Amino acid sequence: MQRICLFPGTFDPITLGHVDVIERAVNMFDKLVIGIGINSSKQPMFTVEQRIGWIKEIFKNEARIGVAGYEGLTVDFCKKIDAHFILRGIRYISDFEYEKAIADMNRMLAPDIETVFLTCSPLYSTISSTLVRDVIRNGGEAGMFMPKEVKF
Repeated sequence: MQRICLFPGTFDPITLGHVDVIERAVNMFDKLVIGIGINSSKQPMFTVEQRIGWIKEIFKNEARIGVAGYEGLTVDFCKKIDAHFILRGIRYISDFEYEKAIADMNRMLAPDIETVFLTCSPLYSTISSTLVRDVIRNGGEAGMFMPKEVKF
């Protein structure tokens, strides 16, 4: 059985913190799918197509990394792609409290899918997509927080 892991998120935009977690996690699994969750109640800054394009470009030389958009429950998408693991990045203890609640709910919905937490490198712990979007909206230079492939 292949060890397939889903790394779900909005990645709006993908940041150096995301890349750090992905690059460290990829060796733990046979395949790592970056799942861009589509939430109709959220208004993203960038289209799903833009985000998928950036991620494909960033990881074009890593065959074990894939990317796809999905709607609905994360555990249902895991079943669709045969993933038995969900990866979540943790920056601060407050992230863990929130992520553990989600992991517990997912475990009740799908006991055969395990959530794995990976802490962010200290260098990137203050970077979040929300803050990067605020910098962009206000005309600031956000390039230092994102991979060079993110262009808009």
